[in-house]
Amino acid sequence: MNPLVLAQSSALLLVAPMPLTLHPAAVYLRSLSAGSRPTMRQSLDAIAAMLTNGECDVMTLNWAALEYQHTAAVQAALLEKHSPTTVKKMMSALRRVLKEATRLKLMNSDSYTTAIDLPKIKDTRKLRGRALTSVEIASLMKVCIHDPSLQGIRDAALIAILRGAGLRRAEVVKLELRDFNPKTGALEVRQGKGGKDRTAYLPEGALSRLDNWLSHRGGKPGPLLCPIHKSGRIEWRHMTPQAVLLILQKRAAEAGVEQFSPHDFRRTFCSDLLDAGVDIVTVQKLAGHASPVTTAKYDRRGEETKRKAVQRLSF
Repeated sequence: MNPLVLAQSSALLLVAPMPLTLHPAAVYLRSLSAGSRPTMRQSLDAIAAMLTNGECDVMTLNWAALEYQHTAAVQAALLEKHSPTTVKKMMSALRRVLKEATRLKLMNSDSYTTAIDLPKIKDTRKLRGRALTSVEIASLMKVCIHDPSLQGIRDAALIAILRGAGLRRAEVVKLELRDFNPKTGALEVRQGKGGKDRTAYLPEGALSRLDNWLSHRGGKPGPLLCPIHKSGRIEWRHMTPQAVLLILQKRAAEAGVEQFSPHDFRRTFCSDLLDAGVDIVTVQKLAGHASPVTTAKYDRRGEETKRKAVQRLSF
């Protein structure tokens, strides 16, 4: 028997199916954006299986029956298998489900408070990924500009948005033509991470690349960036986040740039703004971070920047 099964599995198994409107996990999952739902459901499935030796999933576990002994054991076991960042995400889902159980009167407030009173998860590791140099970014743009195909024009616009606005790849592919204001360079990011809307802005250098793409794309309503058939025909549908990754891998190979992730453009965006002296709260709002603490982790300024900062002090 799995040592995590701290009570008989039958005690945590729902005796009968619950209406979705009263099921705390179902209510929580419905509150999420479509993009976040599968990941968080997978997390809850894993927790349910962990607690019952594989007998329950997210819909058959009686979440309201969980106590501190269960939640503490889950967090400890998850930390043995996953990174602190992953465990934070999974435990956040668990807390939200228990919160819904309390709101639905399935769990009393004292039981909820005790169940979520867990040790803080600490993560002292450095943020993964890297910031791209200006030379690398220029090389990536160069191979796109020298590509005479429509793909080259679109890819230059894609890189301009990723680098110039710091958007997540999932946010880029959801952009519609109506979300771009050519007069101000504003991009309306709808339902970003956490279901939040925000406005991002493109610098002038990036605007020229997007304008070039739009001159070929035309003014037809629909996705801002589109897949292109090998025949050169624009396909009027949204690109996928995976397609963005593959495009960047292809352009990196052509430019001789060390492999990087789409999210590294976002790291570069935040780091460059901070290096330019932009205050962290403004960078936080542009990046769509929930907290400036998250933004601070993206600060890739090196030792030379810190050395120069100290030289400003009078002595």
